[in-house]
Amino acid sequence: MSNETSKYVSKIILLSLFAVAMGYFEAAVVVYLRDLLYPGGFSFPLRDLPVRVIVIELFRELSTMVMLVAVAALSGRRFWERFGFFIFIFGVWDIFYYIWLKVTINWPPSLLEWDILFLIPAPWIAPVIAPISISILMIFIGLSIINLFRKGCVFKPILITWALAILATASILFSFMRDCDAMFYKQIPQPYFYGLLILGLLFYIIAYFLSYKKAKEAH
Repeated sequence: MSNETSKYVSKIILLSLFAVAMGYFEAAVVVYLRDLLYPGGFSFPLRDLPVRVIVIELFRELSTMVMLVAVAALSGRRFWERFGFFIFIFGVWDIFYYIWLKVTINWPPSLLEWDILFLIPAPWIAPVIAPISISILMIFIGLSIINLFRKGCVFKPILITWALAILATASILFSFMRDCDAMFYKQIPQPYFYGLLILGLLFYIIAYFLSYKKAKEAH
């Protein structure tokens, strides 16, 4: 193994360890919150939360993003290389967040269990399988972008990629945020639009493939 390859493998391992540890940290906070607010076990319909707790949660989520962005920024030299590190770290962190919840409190009972994913700019609500599937894709695309730069290719999204990525993001975010009433009015979530999730994932895959192909051809 060359010295350059060894450094690359070491960096990926260290970043993975950071993401796994961050996942545990995040899961531990959620375990404490659920013990206080849902002593009988977390489930929908949700309970009323004090405004102070909601505000603290919003800033906790922002702080988590800042930490992930900061580590990614320190890991790469160019914007898109740093983006590759970011989505890789994000994907590992998010998957291990659910793994640690399963290990510590045996939740979720299945990948189809509903969860509150995020609160910014509105509550994101979906079955656990949705963020897990997105995170798996983020890991593979992130590693692919990192490898392109390592091999001397310059990854830069083309116009069609931007269009597809925007459509994908809109599709998935709508599937997450269309049912805000489940949080605001303490209701049972409506059936999830899996079709929008699948469509969004397909758009992301096609968008990345087109930019990947362009980067390889230009090399």
